[in-house]
Amino acid sequence: MIRQSIIEDLGKIIKKEQIRLNEPMSAHTTFRVGGPAELFVQPKTEELKEVTAFFRAHGIPYTIIGNGSNLLVCDRGIKGAVIELGKAASEVSVEGTFVRANAGAMLSKTANMAADAGLTGMEFASGIPGTLGGAVVMNAGAYGGEMSQIIKEVTVLTPDGEIKTLSAAELELGYRSSCIAKNEYIVMSAVLALERGDRDKIAARMEELKARRIEKQPLEYPSAGSTFKRPEGYFAGKLIMDAGLRGCSVGGAQVSEKHCGFVINKGGATASDIKTLMDHIIRVVEEKFKVTLEAEVRKLGEFE
Repeated sequence: MIRQSIIEDLGKIIKKEQIRLNEPMSAHTTFRVGGPAELFVQPKTEELKEVTAFFRAHGIPYTIIGNGSNLLVCDRGIKGAVIELGKAASEVSVEGTFVRANAGAMLSKTANMAADAGLTGMEFASGIPGTLGGAVVMNAGAYGGEMSQIIKEVTVLTPDGEIKTLSAAELELGYRSSCIAKNEYIVMSAVLALERGDRDKIAARMEELKARRIEKQPLEYPSAGSTFKRPEGYFAGKLIMDAGLRGCSVGGAQVSEKHCGFVINKGGATASDIKTLMDHIIRVVEEKFKVTLEAEVRKLGEFE
């Protein structure tokens, strides 16, 4: 239970409209499921250090989220505080061939600004429904491109409240991984190194990738994108399809009939439905092919 005095003290750091109690996380995840966050705050980038220090000083656990595009929040919600780095922390600027973006900037917005400036290298990210911060943490990628190819440096906040700038080499970027989560860093901003390109060709490539997404992916339903990481030597979607799980459902959760690599909220799904279906998929694929799928979706809260 968050005391009223905590809210009042927090209101001295950020504005009261940036603070909410018992905020439904279904409004902040692309799965459109999840119970309430006990305390939900939306700080600006420059307020993040003081806000996290405040929570540490008061013994309040906190969770960092962006657009919620890779999250499954349990139906009972999240204890403590959820810090959303979103619109309030979404500044983007272009300086020559470099793009500087804060953690809450949407990848689509950042890619479009780069394209408008005639910069190439970020087209792959134009349709990824996440924020820059989340993309850096998991080295997000699509259609042959990934963040490791364009990151120059990233500014992070450490668990001790120190602000550090790390080079791309220091981030230990791998397939859907980096040192950021391991070290409990929080991404504050990043500088992306792009190249000069032809605006028309850049726009054409982005339109091509958009058309491919619309054709191949179940964008008409809430989901968290690709549900599982790609196992070495395999494709998760094909394994799931070959296991006979196309269209398999639990409650309102379903393996997409359009792309078996996506678990979707067909309507009225709960987080429990989605987790149960994910667990079933992992079990069946393991039994049939001796391949263990690993979830790309991050679970928050206490699941039964």
